[in-house]
Amino acid sequence: MQTHTPLPPPLSQELLTLARSGTSERVSLQDLLHGIKVHALATLLILLGVPNMLPGIPGTSAVTGLPLVFLAYQMVLGQSVWLPDLIAKRSVLRSDLLAVLLRIEPWLARIERVLKPRLPMLCTAQAVRLLGGLCLFLAVLIMLPIPFANVLPAAAIVLIGLGLLRQDGVFILTGIVMAIGAVAVIVAVYWVLLKAAIFVLAGAMA
Repeated sequence: MQTHTPLPPPLSQELLTLARSGTSERVSLQDLLHGIKVHALATLLILLGVPNMLPGIPGTSAVTGLPLVFLAYQMVLGQSVWLPDLIAKRSVLRSDLLAVLLRIEPWLARIERVLKPRLPMLCTAQAVRLLGGLCLFLAVLIMLPIPFANVLPAAAIVLIGLGLLRQDGVFILTGIVMAIGAVAVIVAVYWVLLKAAIFVLAGAMA
């Protein structure tokens, strides 16, 4: 009989409990890592990816981009989650974290109800390392200074994180498809900007 790794408690409730349990004004990534009981990698991918999907939070990629790059690199190497002090000590206001979590909790809870173990070949150790390479590329895209260009790469990372959290290959596959779409959109944006720059330069030299 095929067995699966025991599933963690609902992520939406775990994160809210974690954010509410402390008394300090700020919450660091190290605090979150210590508070997450299981599937720390998948949870951090989701937690760091979600703010980049939400409008009205300027400068998000500057805070979450580097940790996402580091986590994805660890996925490629097949290592357990570990954050150096430079990254682990990055923090946000507890009130801001709670505001984001309360904002996403309803839809996250709905998504969790449909997550289930599927397509196990996408959840193997080797597959996770390959997914790490994809997430590393997406994390670099998130850090690019292009307005709104971080939304689709972040959404792809969140979908992959949700899939890894519940061993759901369907969500992972959806994340891969969205990643391809994100790359296509960003390439198109850069192409338009390049053409505009060439047009302006040609006009200036005429």
